[in-house]
Amino acid sequence: MDGFEYAIKKDVRNNPIVREVDEARHRQQWRWAGVAGFLVTMVLFWAWQNYVLLRNSFGVADITSEIQEEERRGQRLLVVLEGLRSPARIEKLATDMHLVQPNGEEAIYLQRVRPADLPSHSVLARR
Repeated sequence: MDGFEYAIKKDVRNNPIVREVDEARHRQQWRWAGVAGFLVTMVLFWAWQNYVLLRNSFGVADITSEIQEEERRGQRLLVVLEGLRSPARIEKLATDMHLVQPNGEEAIYLQRVRPADLPSHSVLARR
């Protein structure tokens, strides 16, 4: 049996394999891609809304602090104004400028006159 040889012949085909498109699976993949796209869109929309809300809340906080600062500034200015209107201060400035209080004969009193009412048939505008 020395000379016994055998050979196995392999059948090799080099033809490319062409797969058929599974239409049902193809539709299912597109459906899942649509669902995934919709979910991503919803998450992005939600994130954008939260970002805008957060940005606006910081803006409101900034404006609120500016309003409070302006109110404090207004209060300080009112205190300064009351100090400037103080009768003692005005009297001191008047005496520094050598002003004297007039007696009854030298004083001129002005009266504020209220304008008369317009007639009803008048075309003039009222203030």
